[in-house]
Amino acid sequence: MQNVAEIERLAALVRIPTVSQASGGLPEDFDRLLATMADQWPRVHELEVTRVGGHGLLIHWPGVSSVRPVVLMAHLDVVPVVASEWARDPYSGDVIDDELWGRGTLDDKGCVAGVCEAVESLLADGFVPAYDVWLSFGCDEETTGAAARAAVALLRERGVTPWMVIDEGGAIAHEALPGLSAPIGVVGVSEKGTTSVRLSVTSEGGHASTPVAGGPAARLAAALVAVDRVSMPAHLHPVTVELFRRASPHLGGPLRAVAGVLGRLGEGPRWNRVRSGAARALTLAGPEAAALVRTTVALTTLEGSKAINVLPSRVRAGINLRVMVGDTVDSVVARLRRAIDDDSVEIEVVDANEASPVSPWDGDPTFALLERVISEIYPDAVPAPYVMLAATDSRFFTAICDRVYRFAPFRMTRTQRASIHAADERIGVTDYLDGVRWYRRFIERLGEIA
Repeated sequence: MQNVAEIERLAALVRIPTVSQASGGLPEDFDRLLATMADQWPRVHELEVTRVGGHGLLIHWPGVSSVRPVVLMAHLDVVPVVASEWARDPYSGDVIDDELWGRGTLDDKGCVAGVCEAVESLLADGFVPAYDVWLSFGCDEETTGAAARAAVALLRERGVTPWMVIDEGGAIAHEALPGLSAPIGVVGVSEKGTTSVRLSVTSEGGHASTPVAGGPAARLAAALVAVDRVSMPAHLHPVTVELFRRASPHLGGPLRAVAGVLGRLGEGPRWNRVRSGAARALTLAGPEAAALVRTTVALTTLEGSKAINVLPSRVRAGINLRVMVGDTVDSVVARLRRAIDDDSVEIEVVDANEASPVSPWDGDPTFALLERVISEIYPDAVPAPYVMLAATDSRFFTAICDRVYRFAPFRMTRTQRASIHAADERIGVTDYLDGVRWYRRFIERLGEIA
């Protein structure tokens, strides 16, 4: 019955549609979520709880020592849904065939509930962590991340310098690479920089009965075709090399040969050519492998005339860039400018974020603890560092912490990963319970990072 109660508590969060308010969500839904959390995890809420950024929470659990404070992060908000695309009600929280369905099960209420379950049970047992533990739950990760920034500011104000931070990100990923037979427990030691760029072309507009060749829509279309053909440089970061080195015993097909080469990389011009060739090979191994070695460019939004019989006076397109470690926003935008090669197309950087600093992983005792707990709860998985492809609230914590890691301790298939921000998001019941065990075991072993 205990397991049923744990699943129902997660389901209760999923049933509350806490869409980021900047995307149309309602404050009252967040109020209801916070009240539900306080009711479900009363011991957690007997700790010092501070509201940040509106509906975000920062919770302090004092440990035996405050020398190496640890922050466990997750976020309360979700992205909007298109209900007609879902096979089931996206906010039902129903359990079907041992899977809990609903928006937020993976991103990121599973982590919210998992952390709270672990802490609640440890408090019930009278456990005191080796070091202070802070729980940081943002309410606008999917939009601005203002609550996370407010949490960072509050920690600074209190003189708290976290020893390590764990946020969502990696997972126990099944089918992570073509030909990979074992699940891989990927821990993000950095994340790509999320940058938004807007292309626009303006003209006088007019009636559609008297069009002019080469109008703004045509020029923007040509620019978009040029952008879609841009080939960002592929390069192998040492973290990516290590990821493939660890995965190589479990790889089959073409990637096995690539991983074998990466495992023997040395220094010098010859090895630089080999490294470059391996990076290019990975760009051909599917979108996930390609994204590990290069900046990605995604065409996302289009705006034109408001009526089909009116020439647009302004057309715009949105581009989402994920800037790879080693690239910069300026270098990527310069490459776009060269590809478009049309002065009539305005290129505006709306929001610029560089890739995050790389946290220690090679021989670092803190990262080694993450690996040990992964191996204990998921003995079939291969722990490995990687550069996370998406963005998280943890990027703001790099300003006050050198060890920021991104890992959601749940098994996820390729289909499940594809459901994040899309339709039919769901988590396995057993997988969620294993994740709760992971959080609990990690907290129990914090003394090992001494």
